[in-house]
Amino acid sequence: MPTRRFFLIAAAAALLVLPRLARAAEPEIYSVGGAAIGGYDPVAYFTEGAPVMGNPAHAVTWQRAEWRFSTAANRERFEANPDAYAPQYGGYCAYAASKGAVAPTAPDAWTVHDGKLYLNYSRDVRGIWSEDIPGNVARADATWPGPLSK
Repeated sequence: MPTRRFFLIAAAAALLVLPRLARAAEPEIYSVGGAAIGGYDPVAYFTEGAPVMGNPAHAVTWQRAEWRFSTAANRERFEANPDAYAPQYGGYCAYAASKGAVAPTAPDAWTVHDGKLYLNYSRDVRGIWSEDIPGNVARADATWPGPLSK
C-alpha cells in the first residue's frame, strides 16, 4: 500500500514535470499581487525566525520587483545588503530549482541554511528538500537561472 511519503514525492514530481503553456520566461523574482515573495518581509525570516507580512509603506524596488518589509529598520537592513536577505532562486521553490524547474512558494515553507534563505512550494516539499539540503543547493546552483527561461 502506498505511503503518505510516496504520495508527497509523486505530487512533487508531478508539479515539476507538468507541461507548461507556451509563454515568456518567468520573471527573475517570484511575486504575488505585485510584491516579491507575496509581500512577506525577507529580513524577518532572519530576525523574527518566522514569516511576517510586509507593509507597502516600507517597500523598496530591487531587481525590478517590489519588496515589502514589516518595519523601516528591516527595509534599511535589506537596502544595505539585499543579497544577504533575498531568498535564493528569486524566491521560487528551492526544491524545484534543484530539479531544473520553477514553482511557486508558500511563506511558511522556509529554511535558513548557511546564512541564506530558501523557500519551498509547501511544508511537505520542504521536508523532502531538507533531507539533502547541501546536495539540493548544489544541484539548484548548477542550473539556476536556466529554469526561468524554460
